[in-house]
Amino acid sequence: MAESPHVVNVTEADFEQVVIAGSSQRPVLVDFWADWCAPCRQLMPILAKLADELGGAFLLAKVDTEAEQSLAAAFGIRSLPTVQLFKDGRPVDQFMGALPEGQIREFLSRHIESATDQRIAAATEHMTRGELDAAASLLAEVRAEAPDDNRLFPAEVRLALARGDYDAAADMLEHTPLELANDPAVAQLRGQLAFAAAAAEAPDPAACEARLAADPKDSAARYGLAAQQVLAGDYQAALDNLLTLMRHDRGYGDDAARKGIVMIFDLLGDDPLVTTYRAKLSRLLY
Repeated sequence: MAESPHVVNVTEADFEQVVIAGSSQRPVLVDFWADWCAPCRQLMPILAKLADELGGAFLLAKVDTEAEQSLAAAFGIRSLPTVQLFKDGRPVDQFMGALPEGQIREFLSRHIESATDQRIAAATEHMTRGELDAAASLLAEVRAEAPDDNRLFPAEVRLALARGDYDAAADMLEHTPLELANDPAVAQLRGQLAFAAAAAEAPDPAACEARLAADPKDSAARYGLAAQQVLAGDYQAALDNLLTLMRHDRGYGDDAARKGIVMIFDLLGDDPLVTTYRAKLSRLLY
């Protein structure tokens, strides 16, 4: 096997430095093996290939259990091969046996950020700073390299929303990849699009509030204000306005208030507001 900077042999003497301390800098995948173990010999080249392919996203540390029996005993190794993943100085996951490459990739993906993931994250960070051209350039590079990688899809929709290109975002969501149809991130994007489009059509918040002061049953003003509150991150105020709209005008916009509340729940995920307002919604409905 060709030497690689991402694959090392470790012993009891350097395990602390290479694996325990080293896993604070990047994940370390420890392969407990033995020369007599045929599955170990099948597995090792796959692990080395992935270490090189991911360009140092993790370090592969090989432990010969025949020579390092005390290490094997310390980590409870009872069958070979056993592969443990260390992060921040401790083992966080493991698998046993010579798994197929696809299953090993899935195992690694739970813990190790790929170059593609890093660039998507960087593009998202550019969006939060309003650097939309930089975000678009990064996403275009990744799409050119991996045209079928659906991890790009949510970021591309977010970019369209950030640009105010709601028609493009709507078209993309209309053609959501099948495997992402039930993805919570896509549900959030649908909500963001609906609120962004509604906010764009509404007067500014001060004007909406003035209209509501004159007529508390102005449904369009209340929904427009709620949409703008969502975009500003004032979810509680938006939920209160949508509940009020439900009480006064349930039919407005084809049940837009109830649908809007559900979309905010999607946006908030596990936020405690969801539990509180789900109960309020249930009381109003039933």
